[in-house]
Formats: sequence, structure tokens, C-alpha cells
Amino acid sequence: MTPLRKRRPNAEVFTGTLADVSFLLVIFFMVTAAFSVAKGLDLGLGEPPREDQPIEAWEAVDVHVQSDGSLVVDGDPMVIDGLLPYVRSKLIQNPEKPVILRADPSATYGAVIRVLDELRQSSSRMGFDIPNLAIPTYRELDLYSPGLLLPL
Repeated sequence: MTPLRKRRPNAEVFTGTLADVSFLLVIFFMVTAAFSVAKGLDLGLGEPPREDQPIEAWEAVDVHVQSDGSLVVDGDPMVIDGLLPYVRSKLIQNPEKPVILRADPSATYGAVIRVLDELRQSSSRMGFDIPNLAIPTYRELDLYSPGLLLPL
């Protein structure tokens, strides 16, 4: 009698559906990659001004962050510690007065965010809210108040 030979298992990996699985993975990563795009700062700033009622410079508190990080508020230089008391005095006169935060194009993001944080903390620091805080683009500034684009 001849001894039975042991059958060795086949060492091949079945790759018949590997192309299908690879295709599905490519589609999956293409679709999900669109959701992971960084879009910058996510700020909820309320409704944009209506086209029929532009905001004039004298009707708002104009906070301008200079290129060196210093502040100019309504045309006068100001330190950041004096910003909230000044805005509070203006909002006592008119609670609906908008506060416009604009920045010099060469100002750092850190300087602008520092001023934005100061304005957003008005409730906890000084006990009042700023209901109308706007950060307009330069196109909006030129459209509604061309005089605001002049250098200070």
C-alpha cells in the first residue's frame, strides 16, 4: 500500500474582488476628504446689513486694528483696556448701535482675535451685551461707507 500524501494548502490569496474593494475605498476617501477642508474661523455674527439701509460711520462704533496691533476707536487711539468702557458708554446712548470691527490688511490674526475676544466678553466683564457686532469685508466697507477705507 502506498502511503497517502498530505495535501498542502494552496498558498495563494484570492484577489478576485480586490479591485472592487479598492474602488470602493477610493470613492469613500474622495467623498470624505471634501468634508475635512479647513475653512478658517467659524464665527456666528448674525444677519448682514440690509442693502436698503447702509450703516454710516457716525452711526456705529468703529474699532480699527492697526498693522502694529494698536487700536483706533472712532478715530482716536485707545488701549484695549479702555475699549469695553468706551463701547458701554456708546451703547447706553443707543443699545442698537452696531460695533464694526475692521482690521488693517497687514495686522496679525492674533491682534484681531484679541480685540474680538475682548468684545465678546463684554457680558462677563462689564455686564452688558453687544447685540450688533460686525466684521465687514473691504468690499462691504467700500460699498456701504467708502470713507471708512481711507487710512487713519
